[in-house]
Amino acid sequence: MPDFSIGVDLGGTNLRIAAVSAPGEMLEKVTLGTKLALGRDHIIDEMCSAIQRLSGKYKATGAFLGAGIGVPGLIDLQTGMMRKAVNLPGWENYPARAEIERRLSARVVLENDARVAALGEQWLGVARGVPNMAMLTLGTGIGGGIVLGEKIWHGMNGMAGEFGHVTVEPEGSPCACGNRGCSERYASASALLRMAREAVASGQAPSLAGAASADAEFGAKSIYSLAIQGDEAARRIFRTFGRYLGILLADLVNVLNLEMYVIGGGASSAWDAFAPTMFEELRQRSIVYAATAPTDPLRDSSRKEEGASAQTASRSGQETVITRAVLGSDAGLYGAARVAVTAV
Repeated sequence: MPDFSIGVDLGGTNLRIAAVSAPGEMLEKVTLGTKLALGRDHIIDEMCSAIQRLSGKYKATGAFLGAGIGVPGLIDLQTGMMRKAVNLPGWENYPARAEIERRLSARVVLENDARVAALGEQWLGVARGVPNMAMLTLGTGIGGGIVLGEKIWHGMNGMAGEFGHVTVEPEGSPCACGNRGCSERYASASALLRMAREAVASGQAPSLAGAASADAEFGAKSIYSLAIQGDEAARRIFRTFGRYLGILLADLVNVLNLEMYVIGGGASSAWDAFAPTMFEELRQRSIVYAATAPTDPLRDSSRKEEGASAQTASRSGQETVITRAVLGSDAGLYGAARVAVTAV
């Protein structure tokens, strides 16, 4: 039996822990609720107990190489301190890595959740075999990660990859970060909801208004459902979404010139509604993409069902590939387990 590591995906709703073998086989996965109301120490206790259970179970057949933990927020990589914690009250300026290592008596790597998702897709997902890539995670906001030479690229202090706070509309919608016009204000699940509410308020979107009043959980999925049924107001929202995502990608392609850019997260499931506009905008705004785009990027990017091998096998020469993620929510678990082994 091969050696193994533990990957953890710590979110505001769920706490997921998995044992992953060194070659990349998921041996076992555990999902718990993140009980925020019980406080930080309770969450850490549950996490460490689950890690100890899994590591103890598989130690008889292989060496435990350590644990990687993906968390939503900004992390000081040198100290293991969480500088900004998203959806985890009480975690800011907390020495999380040191506390978890103390309880486990094992090596722990603390990493941003979007960065480990990128590494997961590079290791075992759609970018398998592509050493240099970036990933955008379209959720409530936009997360990001850059992988160079099969390792996460952190920049100076671990903050590289904050794609959600790249300006795409100067003097645009205010962002919680203090800037205006950040990409996540225009190309995320929360952006879709904001644009839908604005359309309803304008009085020009009766179908959206009806859906919003009839559904207490009205959100991105509801807007997408109307778009694929042909509702023009909903389709217009996704065209706006695709336009701004294309602007963001054009900036990334021009600056980074990587082989592949992977798009994941819940909002990416509306791919067919926003991708045509995204590719159109990208080709218009990026000289690098215009020179390196595949002949039919929409066809190439729709190979999700065929798996990662179809993506890499279909690449011919020096092309810039923009495609969908394939690992779903498990990307973060695989990436966290991987970073526990590869981080220096």
